[in-house]
Amino acid sequence: MKLSLPALPLLMLAAAPASAQEARDLRVRVGVGGQLIPKYVGAKDYKLFPLLDLDFAHGSDPFRFEVPDDSFSIPLIDSHGFAAGPSAKLESKREDSDVGAAVGKVSTTFEAGLFAQYDDGTRFRVRGEVRKGLGGHEGVVGSIGADVYWRDGDRYVFSIGPRVDFSDERYQRAFFGVSPAASLATGLPVYNPGGGIHGIAAASGLSYQFNPRFGMFGYARYERLVGDAGNSPLIRQFGSRDQVSGGVGLTYTFTVKH
Repeated sequence: MKLSLPALPLLMLAAAPASAQEARDLRVRVGVGGQLIPKYVGAKDYKLFPLLDLDFAHGSDPFRFEVPDDSFSIPLIDSHGFAAGPSAKLESKREDSDVGAAVGKVSTTFEAGLFAQYDDGTRFRVRGEVRKGLGGHEGVVGSIGADVYWRDGDRYVFSIGPRVDFSDERYQRAFFGVSPAASLATGLPVYNPGGGIHGIAAASGLSYQFNPRFGMFGYARYERLVGDAGNSPLIRQFGSRDQVSGGVGLTYTFTVKH
């Protein structure tokens, strides 16, 4: 999972044993690397951004299966393969200088919401998320996805699966709309997109342990903007309907003795 530092204490609290009877040694896996991602939603240019990963497991249990485009989440409900709880994500800002035209600024957005998923524990997982933007785009955004995965404990995990991304009209107007002011500044037609599905994507992830201490992880993701987002004159003129991202990093695993 990609994490922000303020979230780490919450995650460590969530990973703590529920009772003394369940207490075992805690294994911690920390990953650090880099990723290339679009400069903003719908961009054609890319930026280098840190890629962080943090996982916990008790005793000899394998680390929980996750994929790189999961948002940060805490499973408050976790039973028989079903998990649900709060989720959060940080969405990058967009400046006029990033676009190369006066299309309007979108501030960095903290998104908070909920996730729910079912993992059969062997090879298949389905997950949904819905989040509300606090500041920035102020909209509602979410995704539904499924993954098939292959693993040998923690030695290796490989996954691949489709995604459907959706959002309300406030989110789409922030990133794909053209206001009257932006139209005057750029010559683009005024454009007011509605809500709905804005992207169809596929994501793949890989983690591999070289030895009990050191390993690597990485991911690749491709998204095609569709619907009102894909038809946006802003995207057609200054951005790209094809959104590609990927990253790689190294991991270190250690044990906290109970």
